[in-house]
Amino acid sequence: MSRQFVTEAVMVAIYGQLLAPPAPVEYIVPYTTILELYEFQTSPDPLMDNPADDQHVKSKINEIISYFEEPLNKKKIERALAIPWAKSPSILFGDQVSIAIINAVDTAQFGEYFDPIETELLLTSQRLDIPILTDQVELIARIIESASPVRVFDIDDFDFAMDDEEPLDQV
Repeated sequence: MSRQFVTEAVMVAIYGQLLAPPAPVEYIVPYTTILELYEFQTSPDPLMDNPADDQHVKSKINEIISYFEEPLNKKKIERALAIPWAKSPSILFGDQVSIAIINAVDTAQFGEYFDPIETELLLTSQRLDIPILTDQVELIARIIESASPVRVFDIDDFDFAMDDEEPLDQV
């Protein structure tokens, strides 16, 4: 069985190591983070400080968007969008990686402490009992500070996260 993480679509575009894991992995991605890719695609603002890195990331974003728009993948995503909290069938990205899109619904459960996408990540993590994978140090700090009942890993600890098998109820 593959390891699962809740993450944002842009993380998969920015961090190439997520598409070349040491073992099978499935990323559960809230649909609103797919919509964010389109915003990043058209935004004149840089995503990265280095212009060459920014161009590379925007190229990866374009590739991921194109892949999601392929007819079979688009159909899988649309199927999940019909029902709140439905999860799409896995979309394969090579031999080791798959992505499932979830139609997460922001219920404002966390008030103003987390933005809507962060809330969807938290609720998805809770609902599916799988950890969040992010590069946002501030988000990690707020999750810890709020004592949210989820596990979270920094992308820099991806290899450790792949090895970690501790169930949430034992944390």
